[in-house]
Amino acid sequence: MAEPSEAARVYLRFKDVFGDPNAKRFRARRRPGAEIGSSVPFGAGRDPRGLGDTINSLTLQLGWNSPLAQSELLASWILLAGEETSKHSTPAGIDEGVLTVQCESTAWATQLRMMRVEIMSHIAVQYPDAGIESIRFQGPNAPSWKKGPRSIPGRGPRDTYG
Repeated sequence: MAEPSEAARVYLRFKDVFGDPNAKRFRARRRPGAEIGSSVPFGAGRDPRGLGDTINSLTLQLGWNSPLAQSELLASWILLAGEETSKHSTPAGIDEGVLTVQCESTAWATQLRMMRVEIMSHIAVQYPDAGIESIRFQGPNAPSWKKGPRSIPGRGPRDTYG
């Protein structure tokens, strides 16, 4: 049996949390395990909650903390790395716990490699849910003369210039 997609899992989770939208309105919605008449006027769970608390608990229940923390980390790179450093580097993405940062020159990539421990400590303090285990700094890519799936070793394009 195929596993349901993420959208289907989210819909089913919302259906469990908020009730079936197709159910008749005259039926009273009851929490699982709640008995009729067990509601106490000033009991636990009766106080209104703020929107921020509700969103935080919902993202925790649905397991969205890590993707949200990762996107927040990428969006706040200027605050994390500093204004001058962020002018010369851009976070490219996060893959399997590795943050990839594209630098505009090899000198900036080398400088950021020396600052790796400091940047990692800032990430660990500010974004612990992001799951960042290491950082990879890349300089600019050199042009590749390799064309197509097959190539042979040799001097490359220099042997055709003259």
